[in-house]
Amino acid sequence: MTGFVLVIADVTELLEREAQRSQVLFEMTEGNRASLANIQMAAEMLEEPDLSEAMAQRFRQVIRREIGVMRGRLERAVGEMRQTLASRWPLEPMALTDLLQLASQYAEQTLGVSVRIDKLPPDAWVAIDAFSWLRMVAGLIERLRDDYGVDQVRLCSGGLTERWVHWDLVWQGGALSSEIVSGWELEAVVVRGERYPFTVREVLERHDAAMWFDRNKARHEAFLRFALPREAGDVLVSSGVAPVSSPAQREQGGELPLFFDFDLFAWGAHAGSWDERLLADLAYTVFDTETTGLRPSEGDEIIQIGAVRIVNGRILREEAFEQLIDPQRPLSPESIAIHGIEPQMLVGQPTAAVVLPLFHRYAEGTVLVAHNAAFDMRFLELKEAALGIRFDQPVLDTLLLAYTLFPNQESNRLEALAERFGVRIIGRHTALGDALVTAELFLKMVPLLMERGIRTLGQAREAAQQTYLAKLRY
Repeated sequence: MTGFVLVIADVTELLEREAQRSQVLFEMTEGNRASLANIQMAAEMLEEPDLSEAMAQRFRQVIRREIGVMRGRLERAVGEMRQTLASRWPLEPMALTDLLQLASQYAEQTLGVSVRIDKLPPDAWVAIDAFSWLRMVAGLIERLRDDYGVDQVRLCSGGLTERWVHWDLVWQGGALSSEIVSGWELEAVVVRGERYPFTVREVLERHDAAMWFDRNKARHEAFLRFALPREAGDVLVSSGVAPVSSPAQREQGGELPLFFDFDLFAWGAHAGSWDERLLADLAYTVFDTETTGLRPSEGDEIIQIGAVRIVNGRILREEAFEQLIDPQRPLSPESIAIHGIEPQMLVGQPTAAVVLPLFHRYAEGTVLVAHNAAFDMRFLELKEAALGIRFDQPVLDTLLLAYTLFPNQESNRLEALAERFGVRIIGRHTALGDALVTAELFLKMVPLLMERGIRTLGQAREAAQQTYLAKLRY
């Protein structure tokens, strides 16, 4: 299929909210300017030495009145901001594993506190507004650090019930009490001096969640336990790899969840060339292909391509790219035995001339990542001239990176790495399934590479080039 999809949405409510926000902003600027002028005039008059007591009382009333007016405007602005956050950033399904990993990364990067994750349930999904929830958690960790000297915390599962997901924020020491925690709930969330227009309790109520304080006296630990409602119809997820919905499931009309990543706004702040960029700061397209055979230079063709993006350490599974391709040539029985794609499945599918330019646009501006990348890249390279495209961005190979990290291992095949890292393989020898596993493995490799001093893209590429497998050509 070619063409465009036109999506029409009713923006009446959006325009009304924008008009209300514009009115609030106008009052906060022009209205407060007049109030400030009246306050300044009254304050100057109160400094006059010969001012009568009656006039002084009148000017004090002017100051009190204008302060009250300004307070009212500020409260309306805060209320409007809260309403905006609630309507603009809806609750979206997210695996608890992803949520806690995101919370750990955000707290460590923002506060410099050591955060460890352990004992996570494999099958818990929740509906979350990541923006407010992550800042609430970071604000609580900051209070523990500043008020009680806590510099290490753990995030772990507190158990599952039929309706609830429990997870704990655990630390050692700190003479905290339930009364102190109750007071924290009523205070606005503050992270590194930035005050947000919602309290801890408002974040909890928005998620129909609860929080309470408890102790594990045997281990000399204290913890805050959070209870979040389980997302209806949550599915088995292991090591953060989410099952891919089937065409039948997609045809049932289930709306795909969206993920908002606010750190994307800082993308342009990272200067320098690709090779000078930190691995953690780059966006990636992790991809895999299924083919008619193993000899691209002898006429074998791509019959399926699958890809997924990684942005700021998160796999955006719902923005995946997956497409069967008509190779316009027969499939060998040997290849069918591997990937299970029958010739009749490719009848009527678009050709590489249609699919590869779309994939080129999908991967634009990102680093390409694949397992045994030289093989997949050779198929793409052979099509570039005919299609008028060029995949000229940097490429990382998880196979070469694995041999950088584990040079003495007997095997660094995808299955062996998945077992080593505890990543469950779903949809092996499907392009998207292998791309998802590769993305999970890559994310687990990055911190290990950084521990070895391989922090930038250039350092990763240089390390990969030192392995003997880098000499292979297809």
